[in-house]
Amino acid sequence: MNSDQDIKTLVKKKYGEIAANSGSCCAGSGCCGDTEMVNFAEGYTQLEGYAPEADLGLGCGLPTETAGIRPGDTVLDLGSGAGNDVFVARAETGPTGKVIGLDMAPEMVAKARANAARLGHDNVEFILGEIETVPLPDDHVDVIVSNCVLNLVPDKPAAFAEMRRVLKPGGHFSISDIVLEGELPEALRQAAIAYVGCVAGALQKDDYLGVIGAAGFRNITVLKTRVIDLPAALLEDILGADGTRAYLDSGVQVLSVTVRGEA
Repeated sequence: MNSDQDIKTLVKKKYGEIAANSGSCCAGSGCCGDTEMVNFAEGYTQLEGYAPEADLGLGCGLPTETAGIRPGDTVLDLGSGAGNDVFVARAETGPTGKVIGLDMAPEMVAKARANAARLGHDNVEFILGEIETVPLPDDHVDVIVSNCVLNLVPDKPAAFAEMRRVLKPGGHFSISDIVLEGELPEALRQAAIAYVGCVAGALQKDDYLGVIGAAGFRNITVLKTRVIDLPAALLEDILGADGTRAYLDSGVQVLSVTVRGEA
């Protein structure tokens, strides 16, 4: 499970299973194996537009809270899942705006479209595609949001270059994602890929911000940082007792960050 295509195939398969089962990879849907995986999600229930049926618990932040979405904006949600962030963004952009959700799992796109139909939302659209090759024209959207998805994309420079391409001049993004400070033990990194959740592909924080800058974004700001504590049972299952103690003593941190940048 080393190639980019292997990882993408696994991610697509597992998130398709989550859509079919309406469960979270980090909340015991079975895609993470027998070991309990940490749930990174933050609560959405206080946000206007929240739709419980679209919340699969797959995020690690609240990117729409810091997105500065205005009435009439066209918004793109990368890795839109069952539509959770799309519906929240729709409440902010209003009836004169539009929100587009992009996901590479056909099952997720189908689920999101069904949710939109039930909710009667006619200014949202869900499309099938990959973040490294967004099927939208240049200079198309005002705001991009994404929630715990880009860490799963193998080719992050291509993903951020595509974000820059589809944003209008003066547009911006607000994304929540998982990054690292310090090196994960190799056994834990490989297990993360096998579990698909949710530290697979996570970069070092400084490297992550460097990729964003290299794509041409300006005024890059980390708005929020939260330490993610991996469950002791998960660590001991993968690393053993001695390895777990060494990991905890190492100071390595798994972080949820919310980042904003301007095109």
